Amino acid sequence: MTRYLRAGFILLVILRYGLDELVLTGFRLRGLARVVTFGRRLDAPRGQRLRQALEHLGPIFVKFGQVLSTRRDLLPADVADELALLQDRVPPFPSEVAVATIERAFRRPLADIFESFEHEPVASASIAQVHFAVLKLRSGELRQVAVKVLRPGMLPVIDKDLDLMHMMAGWVESASADGRRLKPREVVAEFNKYLHDELDLVREAANAAQLRRNMAGLDLVLIPEMYWDFCHPEVMVMERMYGVPISHIDRLRAANVDIPQLARDGVTIFFTQVFRDGFFHADMHPGNIQVSLEPGTFGRYISLDFGIIGTLTEHDKEYLAQNFTAFFRRDYKRVAELHVESGWVPPNTRVDELEGAIRGVCEPYFDRPLKEISLGMVLMRLFQTSRRFHVEIQPQLVLLQKTLLNIEGLGRQLDPELDLWSTAKPFLERWMLDQVGPQKLIEELRDQAPRYAKLLPDLPRLLHTYLQQQPGDARREIRELLAEQKRTNRLLQGLAYAFAGFVLGLIVMQVLVRVRWF
Repeated sequence: MTRYLRAGFILLVILRYGLDELVLTGFRLRGLARVVTFGRRLDAPRGQRLRQALEHLGPIFVKFGQVLSTRRDLLPADVADELALLQDRVPPFPSEVAVATIERAFRRPLADIFESFEHEPVASASIAQVHFAVLKLRSGELRQVAVKVLRPGMLPVIDKDLDLMHMMAGWVESASADGRRLKPREVVAEFNKYLHDELDLVREAANAAQLRRNMAGLDLVLIPEMYWDFCHPEVMVMERMYGVPISHIDRLRAANVDIPQLARDGVTIFFTQVFRDGFFHADMHPGNIQVSLEPGTFGRYISLDFGIIGTLTEHDKEYLAQNFTAFFRRDYKRVAELHVESGWVPPNTRVDELEGAIRGVCEPYFDRPLKEISLGMVLMRLFQTSRRFHVEIQPQLVLLQKTLLNIEGLGRQLDPELDLWSTAKPFLERWMLDQVGPQKLIEELRDQAPRYAKLLPDLPRLLHTYLQQQPGDARREIRELLAEQKRTNRLLQGLAYAFAGFVLGLIVMQVLVRVRWF
């Protein structure tokens, strides 16, 4: 019964904000939505109405809209831009509930864990809220910490709303060709994965720990330490970070922070995480980034909230390396061929047509001043253009594009003159040389050497076992091949000896002629 009541409420919200018009438009019945107004106002842009509807439906739908805004390869630009404005405006849950969650997770009274605990949360979102506290370690030391507590009762609510989203996705998909192109079921499945990942705070703590190790030698970014004795799927205790939100530019400037350098450092951090480590913070909006003003770490970034992490395999990085190389050379045919070779487009796609489409996107940017080139916009336009060729965009690369847009927007907010292209290009060129150059070959041979060293002594035994297991005809064919190979080897040896004798004879004749001539 509850499910049907929730579905009815969602339907009323859809009607109130005129979202049914979008569906009826797919059936070329937009006029019907305009006739059946029910006192509604349909004058606001579609993206704005969608954003307002999601805000009205509650925190889970707000979170869904935030994730949906990253799929610029699927959404029209106006809708994606509007959804990017969604923020978690969720009131905090009672501190007594947070305390009960902590005590249940660690099976200890709060006073046995913390020297002090601030009951007023410092941040509250749809998934969790954060409290400051002073942690008592086993050694007796006291540490300033931040305690992230999962909002109670989230899983049942999320699962119910996800069921409804799957149902609505089916409706949208069956409504029209545009609905199918948006791949609503795949988007909901992707949201399901992200949301359940964020519901496990141990996973988030592990992400933070990995990033902290990766960034240890860079001296550009601070990532809080996790206290593993106090990490649980519902509670995460981490080092308290002291910084100024990066959006407070006037305050940073007043503290004498080098703002242009801060913008360049952000680009370096991003490209290091992506191309060196293949493990990057994929939710780098201003709310998750601060800047340290402490004397020992002055001007460094502080990263927070590690629920969404992007990863790239070696294959992904190699694909990106070849694409960037081709882009720098304006070799659009090679870019198109890479799309076909990777299986992202149907094998019957005409390479010349895809090449022309890619050239139409990229070429205008190369003839503009470098500071006017937006890598994020280039990627976004590529995704939109390749939609026509039924390109299957990989989720990890969509996260990469979304994060690049975040970094680029943040960098230009800090320094409008930021030249992202020239800042990133030397880094990318060095990285591509490492990926496809001789050093990469040497590293791979070195990495594989122990495996082959162990395998080589076993090769005769493995070959003998293989021959014994083969049927008689197969063994006879292999023996004949081996015998033929021996005959070929003897023939080649004979030819080599004859050639050597011929060359030696010529040399002797030349020597004799020269001696006689003298």
